[in-house]
Amino acid sequence: MDDLMIEALTLVLLTLLAVTGLAIARLRNLFAAAMLTGLFSLLSASVFMALDAVDVAFTEASVGAGITTVLMLGALALTRGREKTVTKMRTAQALLVTGVTGAALVYATLDMPHFGQPDTPVHTHPVRAHYLEASEKEIHIPNAVTSVLASYRGYDTLGEVTVIFTAGIGVFVLLGTARRRRR
Repeated sequence: MDDLMIEALTLVLLTLLAVTGLAIARLRNLFAAAMLTGLFSLLSASVFMALDAVDVAFTEASVGAGITTVLMLGALALTRGREKTVTKMRTAQALLVTGVTGAALVYATLDMPHFGQPDTPVHTHPVRAHYLEASEKEIHIPNAVTSVLASYRGYDTLGEVTVIFTAGIGVFVLLGTARRRRR
């Protein structure tokens, strides 16, 4: 695909992401919100694919759309189907916290290098050359991204999966305890 087509596709996907995010924020039916968060993750994975970040897209699709959606639906099986109504004051407080957090995140991006610059630290770090030159000889994996994720960063990836698994078990334990207390 040419660059103009990819930019148009990315713009459409980002628009769908914004619409889906707004729909999630307005929904009170928790099942529909859980399903839309899975759709949001799939749209995010599509954006990553359009940006040629296949490894990130795969992770987002499997963890975001897969595991997280299953955990949310499992948690919903133990709770109510609709969200409680919230007072206007709580809504204003949540909006303020969200706005401040968003502003801090936008401020943090101002220090980042511009997209695609060849002189960024990720492109000039000495370990980059080692990964690209030696990964096929050391681990016998021809794809540099796969060799970094599966071998060089294998313990890191295992740690991330362990954290997600532990969080999921924690949610189920907390929800199971609350359900037993209500009985």
